[in-house]
Formats: sequence, C-alpha cells, structure tokens
Amino acid sequence: MNGESHNVDKWDLIIAHPPCTYLTVSGNRWFNVERYGDTAIRRYGDREKAAAFFMAFVNADCEHIAIENPIGYMNTHYREADEIIQPYEFGHPVRKATCLWLKNLPTLTPTKIVKPETAQSGGKSYSGPALYVRDENGKILSYNDPRTAKERSKTYPGIAQAMAQQWSAYLTGQTDKQLSFFEE
Repeated sequence: MNGESHNVDKWDLIIAHPPCTYLTVSGNRWFNVERYGDTAIRRYGDREKAAAFFMAFVNADCEHIAIENPIGYMNTHYREADEIIQPYEFGHPVRKATCLWLKNLPTLTPTKIVKPETAQSGGKSYSGPALYVRDENGKILSYNDPRTAKERSKTYPGIAQAMAQQWSAYLTGQTDKQLSFFEE
C-alpha cells in the first residue's frame, strides 16, 4: 500500500505473493545438513517462518484469497496448488511454473498463449528467469547479486492483469469486457 495506516473492516479479495526464498523447490539443495551444516539448520527455521507467513494468508478472514508461489514446500506442507500457470500463457515467452492456491475464486484462463523459449537439457531456459537476469544496461547479474532475487521474483504483467481483470469480473458479476479500467 502507500505506507499509511488504513482501517479496513474486511477485505473483499486478497492476492498474496509471499516471499519464496525458503519455500521454493529450487532452493532445496541448501537444506542438506551434511554439506551445509549450520546454514542448512538455520534455513529449516527460516522455512518454518516462511510457511507460517504463507499460512497467515490461507487463514485470513477473507472470503476470496489467491496465494502465488513457485512449486515447492507448500505443495506438500499445506496442499497441492489449485492451478499451475506459466507466463507464456499470458503473453510472455518464458517458462516459470507458478502455483496458485485459491479460495472461492476461479482458476485463471490464459489470455495470450505465445511460444515459450527453448529449454536446455537440465530444464534451464535460454531466455527465462531460471537462467539469468540482466540489469538496466543489459549486463547479466551474478546469482548472488541482491538484484537477481528481486528481478526473478517479479510477477509478469500479463499474469497480474489476468488476475485483476478476471477476478474483478468474477467478484462484480461483470465480464472482463465491461470493466473499463482495463481498456488497452
């Protein structure tokens, strides 16, 4: 929000994007205690805190909730996601499986399916966020650059627009064509 306090009696809709650092499958190698010792043990504690934060959204007093996160720990710790979407289903030629856990919301309908980039052996993408991130000058950032995690965790605009448009239409009983604030 805007940094100010707001008194909201009850939310109509929550779309949550909790941090995935300790919840994603791609980080599982860091939980190897034999190899990483105290770091791995500390990460287990961080995972439990991250899972508790995720579950705070699940248990929120709101009739309509969507929680977004990659495939990972919550698929077994909580339950399997209601839907797994890909950016290439919403106009971005990138593979990045994204889970949605939904409460009283319909699954998203793809809006613009495009051809995803080619995957290399080992499952990495040539041009997607799974392989590298570039800075504002086009330079590839190293995996441990603080900007890398931030850039890789961003929600693609096509997905965000589909969430806003489709779920607003669902909640208001309008079609997405009737919602004038999404005109192109």
